[in-house]
Amino acid sequence: MRDAARAEGDDGGHYRDRGTQVSHQCRLPACSVVEGLIPRDRREWIESGPAHGDPMTNNPVTVIGLGAMGTALAETLLANDHPVTVWNRSPEKADALVEKGATRADSVAAAVAASELVIACVLDYAALRSVLDPVAEKLRGRVLVNLTTGTPEQARSMASWATEHGIDYVDGAITAIPPMIGLPESLLLYGGSERAFDQWSSTLELFGSAKFFGADPGLPLVYDLALLGLMYEVFSGYLHAVALVTAAGQDAVSLNPLAGGWLNAVLTWLPEFAENTDSGHHPDTGSSLAMQARGMRHMVEARVAAGVNADAPAYMESLMEQAVAEGHGADGTSRLIDIIRKRG
Repeated sequence: MRDAARAEGDDGGHYRDRGTQVSHQCRLPACSVVEGLIPRDRREWIESGPAHGDPMTNNPVTVIGLGAMGTALAETLLANDHPVTVWNRSPEKADALVEKGATRADSVAAAVAASELVIACVLDYAALRSVLDPVAEKLRGRVLVNLTTGTPEQARSMASWATEHGIDYVDGAITAIPPMIGLPESLLLYGGSERAFDQWSSTLELFGSAKFFGADPGLPLVYDLALLGLMYEVFSGYLHAVALVTAAGQDAVSLNPLAGGWLNAVLTWLPEFAENTDSGHHPDTGSSLAMQARGMRHMVEARVAAGVNADAPAYMESLMEQAVAEGHGADGTSRLIDIIRKRG
């Protein structure tokens, strides 16, 4: 859902928190799209929350790419009195920003030359390279913060390109939707040049809470994609549960009172799973894998009988059966991480 918003038309996994501390009552990106968790409109927060500075003392920033996300980034900078230069392949997308005080560059070269900090948020890494390759020398000595959606490998490749051209590079991932940019609940993940991040952290923190993962520019995208995968699997699980309930003639909303409490209970198990994974010890805390495998068979049969796709529970059943076959039937659920890793 964030890909469309971007479209134009310390090492070892440790991170440093920067910016406004966000509530951790809900850690999933799915929470970002629940209307009730957005306390006020982004515009209202921008007008009442951050202190506006003297535009003469705020450093200029260039924003390349004016999809919904790029526009939100530029608007937030403008609202905090940063001189902003913008560029987009379709120049008319800058019209509203120009009315708010932005400068429209007539070329990428002019946009890059306007600021020491260049923020890019375009469709994908291929589009980014096509835009920046011709102006690589003009970027030399400047800071490039790339907030384009992609993979960890693409981020690392882009960082290598930047190093070759003398560009201070930070890659980032936005775990929010455009209306949340500028809200303290918005979370952005960064990695790459620590010097560049520290130099521009106060500017980057205008977009939301910032976490810096160290020198590896791919780590923000590792975590971003891990969180997105978790979100979509929760969505998938819920929608398949709804399909099963409605196949029995019940209303979808009848599931919600039960599902909310159930999901809250499930979330309490995750820290233990992580600790078990790191320690390599997977004790049974009340429901062994051998027992769960039998229960999973019932889920598969019930879905098939109701005409609901059973691929997900069948996959879980196969993981459990393999763990049992390898002698881990008395272990707890977290043991499945070993089977998942083996399957690749």
